[in-house]
Amino acid sequence: MNMENPMEQELQQINEIYTLMTEFLVTYSFQLVGAVLIFFIGFIISGKIGSGIQRLCESRDIDVTLSRFIGSAMRIIMVMMVTIIALGKLGISVTPFVAAIGALTFGISLAAQGLISNYGAGVNIIIGRPFVVGDTISVCDVGGVVTEVTLGYTRLINEDNVIITIPNKHVLGEILHNSSGDTLVEAEVGVAYASDMDRTVSAIREAILQTEGIGEDAIAQVGIDNFGDSSVNIGIRYRVPTTQFFALKFAVNKNIYTALQQANIEIPFPQREVKML
Repeated sequence: MNMENPMEQELQQINEIYTLMTEFLVTYSFQLVGAVLIFFIGFIISGKIGSGIQRLCESRDIDVTLSRFIGSAMRIIMVMMVTIIALGKLGISVTPFVAAIGALTFGISLAAQGLISNYGAGVNIIIGRPFVVGDTISVCDVGGVVTEVTLGYTRLINEDNVIITIPNKHVLGEILHNSSGDTLVEAEVGVAYASDMDRTVSAIREAILQTEGIGEDAIAQVGIDNFGDSSVNIGIRYRVPTTQFFALKFAVNKNIYTALQQANIEIPFPQREVKML
């Protein structure tokens, strides 16, 4: 009798579990299958819609970074909506989840204020578009060609192939110089006061435009900048591709020096008059 009671109890428990599982499957099986189908189908459709919106934005000549941001944001929003619908199909109230997510978000925001400020600045940069990928910018005492813009940071690369990563909160809060894909070169060369200035300016301008890699749209501006003690200083301004800044600057300087020599235009040495009393 003592041996039969435990066995009967175990069989009764197994029977109760079996009955409970059967009732659950009968009652909720279609809801569970429906929720799973809704989630997976909605997940696939969300991805396709997000990709389609991104391609549509790119076809309308919208910046690549902004197009990706819009597509990703739409994909995330739709996945969240599908998840809520799937949970509702199972009869699960999403109100506690929303409250928990709100509390978690508040706690994370206090612990990661720097990260959130970077993300907020990134949204402003992506939507406002003060620069886009391929532009040359100078900010925070560094400069280079923009290669990537994300929510958290902006990435530049300079002529030395040095990758510069700047947190977006610093980009948004600083004075920004955007020169598209080029960088302005400003230089100065002194010539003797006896030189023919029209001939000098013409020779320098021709030397700049004849340098390989400098196009006619380089906007070569050459003129008298100031009058020094020993020379008339000629100011020079022209644009070069940022990725070739130093190479083209050095090539232009060499061509200017050669052009002045061939034109017999003197580059004087500094002179001082000393009187012995």
